[in-house]
Amino acid sequence: MAEGGNRAEQGPPARPLDAIDRDILRILQTDGRASIRSVAERVHVSRANAYARINRLIDDRVIRGFSARVNHERAGQGASAYITLKIVQNSWRTVREQLEALPGAAHIALVSGDFDVLLLVHTPDNRTLRELVLTRLQSIPEVLSTRTLLVFEETDLDPGPGGQGPATEIDPL
Repeated sequence: MAEGGNRAEQGPPARPLDAIDRDILRILQTDGRASIRSVAERVHVSRANAYARINRLIDDRVIRGFSARVNHERAGQGASAYITLKIVQNSWRTVREQLEALPGAAHIALVSGDFDVLLLVHTPDNRTLRELVLTRLQSIPEVLSTRTLLVFEETDLDPGPGGQGPATEIDPL
């Protein structure tokens, strides 16, 4: 059923990353708003070098973009769910395009195992979630079945200091 990688990741292979590139990625994963100057100072290169490296990482699609981590509940998206889908064999591209258009779709993955697709959605409430599953998802002809797993609580794991596990707050004392 696999039909290739995500369109955003296709293209020429990325150039090899060195230790400085990996450090830049770690810094930007922790703080996507870090300035070029700050990144350059932290990895001990010139601003021009840091700027060129970041642009190369973007051009090579190693960095896919920059975004904010959102508290979905506080943003009016109080219902979240992982939805598993079984789909018609060889329909991944068609299904993916339809899932990308769903309101509240946050993550889509083609996976192996008892189901084919794992979809994460955020909706304002359970009624909207129910409509999304029963009306939108189940009306896609290539979707054979779904299973909805409600999310009761979430914890984002930040890269944190050293790129390991959750970020920790530093006590200012």
